[in-house]
Amino acid sequence: MRSEQEANRAVDLYADTVRRLCMIYLKSYDDTEDIFQNVFIKYLLSNIEFQSSEHEKAWIIRVTINECKDLLKNFFRSKSVPLAEIKELPADMSAESANVLEAVMQLPPKYKDVIYLYYYEGYTADEIGKMLNRRTNTVYTQLARARAALKERLGDEFE
Repeated sequence: MRSEQEANRAVDLYADTVRRLCMIYLKSYDDTEDIFQNVFIKYLLSNIEFQSSEHEKAWIIRVTINECKDLLKNFFRSKSVPLAEIKELPADMSAESANVLEAVMQLPPKYKDVIYLYYYEGYTADEIGKMLNRRTNTVYTQLARARAALKERLGDEFE
C-alpha cells in the first residue's frame, strides 16, 4: 500500500489525464468521477514498483482504459438510459475544436485510443503499442485510418 503523499502526488500529476480519458470513453461527468476514484484507489492499494515516471503514467492510463471498458460492459449500464443527454463542452472551446472533439469521440474505440494517446498525450507509436498490447505497425495503421475517417467527417476543417 502506498503512502498518502505518494497518492496525492499521483493525483496531482495524472488527474487531468485520467479525467480526459474517461470523458472520451464514457461521455459522462458522473461516470468519469467514479472511474477517477477507482483508478486512484487501485493505485493506492497496488504495490507495484515503477521503473520510471513514464512507466507509472502508462500504468495509470492502462488501468483507466480498462476501468472504462469494464463500466461500458456493465449489464445495468447497457440497459439504462441517462436522465440528461447533454453534451457539455468547456466554455473556452472554439466551435472548430468542438467539432474535431465530437468527431474523435465518434470514432471506434481502437481508433479513438491511438488518436488520443498520440495527439493529446504525445506518446510515440511504439509506446502506444506497448501500452495497448498492439504491434507498432498496427498503431500506425490505426492512426492512418483514424485520420482518414476524421478527414472524411470534417472535410477541409480537418486539414
